[in-house]
This record gives sequence, C-alpha cells and structure tokens, in this order.
Amino acid sequence: MILTIYSLSLVMLSGLPVVMMIKNLGLFTKATKDPELVRLGSQEKVSVLIPARNEEGSIRAALESVLRYDNPDLEVIVQDDCSEDATAAIVRGVAASDARVRLIDAIPLPEGWNGKQHACWRLAKAAKHPWLLFVDADVRFSEDAIPRMIAEAKKQEVELLSGFPLQETGTLAEKMLIPLMHFVLLGYLPVEQMRKSTSKGFSAGCGQLMLAQSEAYWRCDGHRAIRASRHDGIKLPRAFRIRDMRTDIFDASDIASCRMYTSCKEVVRGLMKNATEGIASTSRIVPFTVLLAGASVLPVVSLFVVMVLDCGQTSFVYLSLLIASILSFVPRAIVVNRYSQSWLTVALHPLSVAWFLLIQWVAWLQSRLGKRVTWRGRL
Repeated sequence: MILTIYSLSLVMLSGLPVVMMIKNLGLFTKATKDPELVRLGSQEKVSVLIPARNEEGSIRAALESVLRYDNPDLEVIVQDDCSEDATAAIVRGVAASDARVRLIDAIPLPEGWNGKQHACWRLAKAAKHPWLLFVDADVRFSEDAIPRMIAEAKKQEVELLSGFPLQETGTLAEKMLIPLMHFVLLGYLPVEQMRKSTSKGFSAGCGQLMLAQSEAYWRCDGHRAIRASRHDGIKLPRAFRIRDMRTDIFDASDIASCRMYTSCKEVVRGLMKNATEGIASTSRIVPFTVLLAGASVLPVVSLFVVMVLDCGQTSFVYLSLLIASILSFVPRAIVVNRYSQSWLTVALHPLSVAWFLLIQWVAWLQSRLGKRVTWRGRL
C-alpha cells in the first residue's frame, strides 16, 4: 500500500512540470516582429547599461553587438567596476571611435552594497534616456534586438521586461546544469497567473537582460532597493511588483545569446553565489527538493531499485514507476529540442538535477555557517 501511494505520488510530481511546460511554451514567446510596433520601438530613446568587472575577454564583442543597432540617439554606458585587467582601456578605445559609448569609473563600493547592483545604480543615474536596458557583458545582440524589446514592453504594457537569452554551453557541466534555468522556469512558474497579478510571489526575470522604464525604475528605487542582493533576476522584478507595477518575461533566444561560464568550477560557483536568494533559501529548499527530486531523480532511481531487488511488487507499482520515469525526461527533451541543446543531457537529466540540488544544499549549509561564495574577487 505504501509503495502504491509512493509510486502514484511520483507520477504526479513528474507530471507537474510536463503539464506546466506544455502550457507555458505557448506563453513564453519571442519579442514581437510586428513591423509597425518595431518601427515605433526604434523611435524610442534607450540607454544600454553594462556593468563590467574584469571583462577584457568579452567587453569588446558586447559593445560591437550593441552598436550594430544603427540609432544615433542610442547611448551605451559602461561602468568599469574596479577591474584588474584591460576592461577600461578596451572601452575607451571603442568610445574613441563611436561617440555613443561612454565609460564611467567606479567609486569605492559602499558598505552594504553588492558590486553589480551598485554598478547598475550608478549607470542608471548616468543615463539620460527614458528606457534603461541593463545588460551583462557576456550577452550578444542581434541587430533588431533593442527595438523589438522596446516594442514588446510597450505591447505588454509592463514597466520591467526581462529576456532569457539563448544559453550557449561548451563543457559537460555547462550542458548539464545551465539548461535547468529553462526547466525550472517553464516547469514551475505559472506564467499566466504571473501576468494577471503584480504579486511579488510571481517575481521572475533574468539578470542578463532587463529593460525598464526609467520613471518606473526610480519610483521603486531601482537597484538601490536590492542593494545587498546578488540575485537581481528575482529581486529587481520583486522591487517593481512591491510598488504594484507589472513585470514580464519573454524568450530572447532569437535576439540575444550568452555564455555565462566556461568551466565546471565557474558553473558551480556561479550557481552557488546567489542560490540562497532563490531555491536555496530556508523557506524554499525543502519544497523545491521534494518537487525537483520527486519529478526528475526518484522515479528512475525507484524503478531501478524495484527491478533490481525484484521485491514482488504489483504490476501497478511497476507501471506507475515506469510512467513516472518516462515523464521525468519529457521536460528536458522539450527544452533541448526548443533551444538546440545536446540530446546527451536528456539521458543525464536525473544526474543533472541531483547535482543541482546538491549545489543548493551546499550553498544553504554554507549560509548557515556564515560563509559566502566569492565572485570576481568579492564576497
């Protein structure tokens, strides 16, 4: 009886992200291509704001991709956040050949501020246009990215719009772990309910690419409202929603790409650095462990154990565990197919989720011990 209930529970847990993802795929759409809306978007003035700390390997390509947008009113501001490499020199070189680019230097980081949030705050203060586009230095744009984002924000009538770029991966660790971004987002976020509400409980976004109306940004105190956070992807939309403003997300995979990390060590540290503000927070880690492990790890493990031990279970238990196991791979297969990722990672999905959960628990334990992961030389 216990195993029957257990196996049925796994069917439900593994079926949840399948149902949610199928429903969300029709809602998580790309930015509008409507010619008239894009034309109107291109008439808007926008400030592209790039915080950069030790980005000599990527900052030139980032600027070149933004500057492909042929708009004389475009301004691109980079803050060199106390870099220890040639980041500032590269930006100055680009600025010398294109007056739309401007470099500002960092000031000593005030107590209580996270480096990126402080850089974004100062960039916003330096901006002069009514649209603020915050972009990480490892994001690359298509030529029509900016007007399409503005057109989408105006179409959806939101104060903050966040895009999820195409996530490029190289190492096995990247291929296993990075696509979980879309798995968790589309498998567990009720996008339809998010759009009907300004509740902070539905805060979602991607810190790599965020477009805000300047007036709304100042109304909610922008990055100063989340000054100590490392997780602007969740915390900045929450700051807007606390002030009863609308935020939304969209699929930016056709207008932007990003390779966040280039090694296993970077992937693990990158996931750990802001984990405790997301899934690894004390209030979320247990329920998310149940949801993710129950949907993606336990079905396969349980089926294997029951088959190996040959413990004489009913055919109903075997069938339930088999169905749960099959369902557990479906969301990853959908993500792989949609974003042209490695099909090998579908087979490795249970291991990927188990690894991801281990990272979350290590991050939670470290936070309980008062330890923080350093990132780019800062706590």
